[in-house]
Amino acid sequence: MPAVDISNLIQTVLIYALPVLFAITVHEAAHGYAARHFGDNMAAMMGRITLNPIKHIDPIGTILMPLLLYFATSGAFLFGYAKPVPVRFDQLRNPKRDMIWVALAGPASNFVQALLWGVLLVVLVGSGVGERFFIEMCRAGILVNLVMWAFNLFPLPPLDGGRILVGLLPWRQAQWVARIEPWGFFIVMGLVIAGVVGSLWLRPLMDLGYAVIDFALTPLIALLR
Repeated sequence: MPAVDISNLIQTVLIYALPVLFAITVHEAAHGYAARHFGDNMAAMMGRITLNPIKHIDPIGTILMPLLLYFATSGAFLFGYAKPVPVRFDQLRNPKRDMIWVALAGPASNFVQALLWGVLLVVLVGSGVGERFFIEMCRAGILVNLVMWAFNLFPLPPLDGGRILVGLLPWRQAQWVARIEPWGFFIVMGLVIAGVVGSLWLRPLMDLGYAVIDFALTPLIALLR
């Protein structure tokens, strides 16, 4: 196993802890809120429409797996997941249409968070705050949320992008894609390890995300100069 610099690990964990907690908490809560808005109260009844991160943390997927991968790859590859918010799609008022909005709510919340971390970064730099820890945390917030936004939009169930695709396709094609879901996680992981998701999906989409955020922050940057 490659050697890991413990002090560097602790510093990295401290920088990323708050952005990651916010990213997964708001993402999952957004799914639950959207589901309730469109008629499914399952998440609300289970207390999942909350900004309490403990309600969304999966001990294995949120804590153990990322740490093991960090040690095993010296930080070169990280992956994790939160406890999925339960959604009864059959309880939605218009299941096929509303599924799109419920699935889109999570990634959309991450993009908004990335933009807000960008605003905070610009304000800190523009105000002359040079504390490296806070600057790096803002950058981590942008990165983490753009990764979650782009990765979750990958068009294969059980990812949000797969559910959006099912909602957009005609019934016959939608049913075919939906049948992939039991094996979708393993297919996605295989594509991630093979580098397909990173090179053909994540990188182009994140480049687009950074470009949109840069464009949106341009007036604020000009104002603070």
